[in-house]
Amino acid sequence: MRDLFLAYQSLVAFVGINGLLALSVYATLCCGQLSLANAGFMAIGAYTGALITLHSNAPFIAVLAAAALAPALVAVPLGLPVLRLRGVFLAIATIGFGEMVRLFFVNWDYTNGAMGLVAIPQRAGLWTIWLSLAVALYLLARVRGSRFGTALEAIREDETAARTMGIDTTAHKLAMLVLGAGLAGLAGGLEAHYTFMVAPGGYGFARVVEMLVQAVVGGTAAFFGPVAGAAFLTVLPEVLREAGSRLGFAPGPFRLLLNGLILLAVILYLPNGLVSLKRRKA
Repeated sequence: MRDLFLAYQSLVAFVGINGLLALSVYATLCCGQLSLANAGFMAIGAYTGALITLHSNAPFIAVLAAAALAPALVAVPLGLPVLRLRGVFLAIATIGFGEMVRLFFVNWDYTNGAMGLVAIPQRAGLWTIWLSLAVALYLLARVRGSRFGTALEAIREDETAARTMGIDTTAHKLAMLVLGAGLAGLAGGLEAHYTFMVAPGGYGFARVVEMLVQAVVGGTAAFFGPVAGAAFLTVLPEVLREAGSRLGFAPGPFRLLLNGLILLAVILYLPNGLVSLKRRKA
């Protein structure tokens, strides 16, 4: 019974962490920008938080603040040049940044290279993770309902028209990139202090795709959509594993195929994601 409780506790924790990561992707998608640098931002936050914890007695709230602030500061000089790009060119440039960050940590001896950091104290609990997610949702809800949020919608629909109306499109896009970087770094700090370790192998391109799929499947039409997608795609593998153990087959090899089929079905039949199901039913 205790092992079962611990298993489900870990699942609930990762729903919260993945929800933060999906929201970090949503932050740039809501203004029409496809930035795929979030795994790199997550790595910066995870390593920053882990190093502070391992080498100081700083309070955990200060550690999490540093984990969010470090990638947010990095996002400013990154965003100034790359946000001039659009579409696939922006995506490629930000993927390159993420790979640069990963390779930096692979080759940095101070962080034990590819082996990563271990024996990180487990300072993150369920309440910490879900409180962080609640704060992020509240912040994005306030942004969406403000004049700033209206400007973001205008940029997403037609950036040229928004610029002619006097909206500083560069500042708005940069602000959301910084916010997304902070959320990804916060998620990285929480994950590092929940799983006891951090290694560069966990921040590759596959992690970026996972974040993006969760955000798109949940839906970007509502600020809580990415969290719904993260919860669905985090719980689904466990449901399949339980079903497979009862039926006598291992669904593991089909996980990526199933994720692809779900993404294709959502794009074809639910362009606004799972959050549009209730609206379509009505």
